[in-house]
Amino acid sequence: MALIDTPSPLPTLSVEAWPDPVIDDLGVDPRGAYTERFWLPVLGPSTVWFLRLVADRLDETPDGFALDLTDTAQCLGVGMRGGRNAPIMKTVERCCRFGAARMYGHTNLAVRRRLAPLNRAQVERLPESLQADHGTWLTRPNGRTGSDQLIERARRLALSLVELGETPEACERQLHRWRFHPAVAFDAVRWAMTAHQAMGPPPRPTPTVGVSGSSQRAVAASVTPLSVRVAAPLPGSPPPSPVPTEVPAPGSRSTRPRRPSVDAPRPTAAGGPARLSDATDEAG
Repeated sequence: MALIDTPSPLPTLSVEAWPDPVIDDLGVDPRGAYTERFWLPVLGPSTVWFLRLVADRLDETPDGFALDLTDTAQCLGVGMRGGRNAPIMKTVERCCRFGAARMYGHTNLAVRRRLAPLNRAQVERLPESLQADHGTWLTRPNGRTGSDQLIERARRLALSLVELGETPEACERQLHRWRFHPAVAFDAVRWAMTAHQAMGPPPRPTPTVGVSGSSQRAVAASVTPLSVRVAAPLPGSPPPSPVPTEVPAPGSRSTRPRRPSVDAPRPTAAGGPARLSDATDEAG
């Protein structure tokens, strides 16, 4: 007789965060590179993606939420039929087995926001290549247990990468190459994205409508102080030569061109000024 799949008796779970001061401070984010590289062979892909999905939902609703198992199974690409043996239920059970979550009651699930690093027994079950990488990974500086300067430096670098147009994934990978701890890199990228969105686009200069370019330059020159537009003389340099004025100093020669002057009328023999008609007669 063939077994008939029945829907799960738990269509919905009430999910909330599982706080732990030690693991929340020293642990790794389930969406970080450490989880993808070292926890994945231990938990399996469906469990890792389940923890990532729950972490995103807890960021949106920290007080908890109702998790639809049917919808979650479809999002993860696992089956929902089979009752207690359904793949989605095995995924939840695997989270509880490795300490990433715990069930209390019949429909309540508490999930950790961060995962503890692998213990020695779990590391020994990894492939030899990953065991060597894990040893190197642990020697990287961990800003969450060190000084705040490392966290500040990671945030500044992440903000610079975001302003250059890099994606969050590319920023996080670059911080890993700079030997930042995965938790520090992930938090720095999220902070940088929030700060970049808060700053907004740079303001554009307001164009002056109906004013020519020469007029704009004249207005800008009138607003700019004279001390800024005229460079101050260097220390020890001779004083600047005086600017020629309208009236030259006594004994000096003016550099301004002379205006054409009209000769004064010559006196006549009678002693009076010559008339225009007389001057014309003489010329004739």
